[in-house]
Amino acid sequence: MPGHILIVVAPFYRHLTDQLVKGARAVLDKAGATYDQIEVPGAMEIPAVVNLADTAFKGDPHQARRYDGYVALGCVIRGETSHYDYVAGESCRALMDLSLKGLAIGNGILTVENEAQALVRCDPSKKNKGGDAATACLAVIRVRNQLRYGID
Repeated sequence: MPGHILIVVAPFYRHLTDQLVKGARAVLDKAGATYDQIEVPGAMEIPAVVNLADTAFKGDPHQARRYDGYVALGCVIRGETSHYDYVAGESCRALMDLSLKGLAIGNGILTVENEAQALVRCDPSKKNKGGDAATACLAVIRVRNQLRYGID
C-alpha cells in the first residue's frame, strides 16, 4: 500500500515547479498512491508545513496520522547575495531533521546555479527530479513499513 502523500510545493518559480509537480504526480499515480497538494510561499516554509501537517492530528485519539509521507518541491537559484546559501542549506537541514524523526520525505527542492540547470532537472522527460522525490518518499514509506510491521 503506497499510502496517502502530501505534496508541499513552493511555486516561487512556477514555470519550474509545475514541471516538478507533474513528475511527482506521475510517479504517485503509477504507484497507486493518493495525494493532496498545498502551496507555500517559498522553500523555507516547506519544512514548517510538513511539520504542521504531521502534528495536526496527533492530539486527536480518533485520528491517525493523515499523511504517510511528504514530497517537498521547490527551486532555489543562486543569485548575487548569500540568501541562496541560507535558503538552500536551511530548508534541506530542516527536512533532514524531520526525516530523522521518522517522516518519509522526498526532497525535491532544487538548488541550482541558474535557470538552465533548473529546466533540465524539472523536466519529467529529462532528469525528472520531481519524480525522483516522489520515488524516494515511496521508498522510505516501504522501508518504514517493513521495519515497523514486517510488510511491504
